[in-house]
Amino acid sequence: MSEPEPTATTTAAPPEPEVAASVPIPDTPAAENAPAEKDEEAQNALTRKFTEDEWKAVKELRVRLPHIFAEAYAQKEDKTAPITLWGVSIDPANAKDARVSVILAKFVRARNLNVDDAEKMLIATLKWRDEFNVNEVVNEQFDEKIFGSLGRISGKDKEGCPVVYNLYGANKDLNAVFGDVDRFLRWRVAFMEKSIELLDFEHIDQMVQVHDYEGVSMMSRTTNQKAAASRASALFQDYYPEFLSRKFFVNVPSVMAWVFWLFKPFLSAKTMEKFSMVGPGPKTIGAVLLPIIDAQELPKRYGGEADDLA
Repeated sequence: MSEPEPTATTTAAPPEPEVAASVPIPDTPAAENAPAEKDEEAQNALTRKFTEDEWKAVKELRVRLPHIFAEAYAQKEDKTAPITLWGVSIDPANAKDARVSVILAKFVRARNLNVDDAEKMLIATLKWRDEFNVNEVVNEQFDEKIFGSLGRISGKDKEGCPVVYNLYGANKDLNAVFGDVDRFLRWRVAFMEKSIELLDFEHIDQMVQVHDYEGVSMMSRTTNQKAAASRASALFQDYYPEFLSRKFFVNVPSVMAWVFWLFKPFLSAKTMEKFSMVGPGPKTIGAVLLPIIDAQELPKRYGGEADDLA
């Protein structure tokens, strides 16, 4: 067997160190090839349901928060200090929070995604809350004999929204209830705020309202009753956006169907779509409410199986 012929490797220059050969040198820096980091939004179950247009409006409104606070709190020394609105802390300098986004979405939805109009609504709401002293009103002690039976919160609907009952006929002394319209409005706002405390703005941000008119005479409404109804409707329309999932007027006699339209001048068409008027009687009411509220959550007086309202 012959010896192998010598090759050029016996006289070639020594190879590059192995480590240099095993680490390729990229043509461009790695940072240039890496995908750009996304400006991720804080999310929860509710924000994940936002449409692209809703997100766009919410982000624009959020950018305006320092200006909104400066306008709303023009008389305060620190105009942009963080506040708490409906249990959610809002810092205009750092408002990238999922629950804050849910709050802002309420205002842009209430104004059909018009950010300029949503800004005006938010400024007006913050001003009104200060002027009305909402934080003091929620701690005000109201006469239980007058107001104690007028409002109840009981159960949830099939989506988890709390169900709030307004029982306007529970106190037959209507002069005591509506004699002082401003006091009635303070009680009504305090009850609304108490209802909102049940919303987490993560999974649930709306409620179902049932307005029960059993025992209420619509034919002999006083001036104060009319004023209280119109002012309360306007107040909730202007300063509590998108809190209603559904609203039912129950035990309204058919001959008084016109009561349903009393609210129309004060409410948007979008809000009116959430309203339903239901006649008297558990069977009639249950036929409408049971598709929305489980029988175990609905009081017997409304066609359900739950204990009556305390």
